Amino acid sequence: MTRPTPSARPDVHADITTAILADLERGVRPWARAWTGAGAGAGAAQRPRRYDGQPYHGINVLPLWASAADRGFERSTWMTFRQALALGGCVRRGETGTRIVFAGRREGPASPSNDAAASDDDRPVTDARGAVFLKRYTVFNLEQIDGLEPRYPAPEPFPEPMPDARAEHFLCAVGADIRHGGDTACYLPREDRVRMPHLARFETLQAYYAVLAHELIHWTGHSSRLDRLGGLVRFGDSAYAREELVAELGAAFLCADLGLSLQPRRDHAAYLASWLKVLGDDKRFIVAAAAHAERAAALLSALAGTLDPPG
Repeated sequence: MTRPTPSARPDVHADITTAILADLERGVRPWARAWTGAGAGAGAAQRPRRYDGQPYHGINVLPLWASAADRGFERSTWMTFRQALALGGCVRRGETGTRIVFAGRREGPASPSNDAAASDDDRPVTDARGAVFLKRYTVFNLEQIDGLEPRYPAPEPFPEPMPDARAEHFLCAVGADIRHGGDTACYLPREDRVRMPHLARFETLQAYYAVLAHELIHWTGHSSRLDRLGGLVRFGDSAYAREELVAELGAAFLCADLGLSLQPRRDHAAYLASWLKVLGDDKRFIVAAAAHAERAAALLSALAGTLDPPG
């Protein structure tokens, strides 16, 4: 049996990027749709979760969010066909699954590539240096499966969710230097400081926290933390657009964890154009961007210590 040539093998990165580009060309950010989950604030996303309740991470969050939005799924749990059978359920006849990826490393010398940052929640534990590969597999939403109702009862909606108290505690507990004033939200790498307009300038409290989450993702890129900003230059450059995409995805992940809605920025159109160019030029970057965003969100969670306010 002959192995397919590299050009004949399906390109997972290209397929994922093509789907995201299609959304961006329609003016839609696939990581910032208006999903509402039980107990979440209006318009807030929830992390997709595996059959055992563990959240998905990195690049897999995006296709699962997009699939749930396109098909109208309100449940956040996903599993493979075999996992459903093992739990006593059965995927309904005619249902179509959603393709996601497993990240692994082949043995051998590592290749210098953005791809080296790729990973998801199935990341293998290994010390071997090697080239990253992505392998596809299919999962189904809980709403596509019969027989699991006793194991996964419908969640009770919270009568009065209070995501803002959790968000304020979390975003302040990370220890960043946040200064208020002016009409610009930004992170200043040389000063290692986040600048935010006063709260009164925002239309809603959730909009304020969503923008602050975006700037804190930038803050994680400082050389004393994740050291991600070395190639950052000026607005309009490819490196700038890439870091902005990392911050967008990281903010989406954080907002999902905190029960916040991700508000569109006023400069949304300009960033859409730059992301279209970056992803069109490098169809592998979206996987690396999601991995960088996941690391940034994880670092903020570790610094904050907890998602819940004391008391």
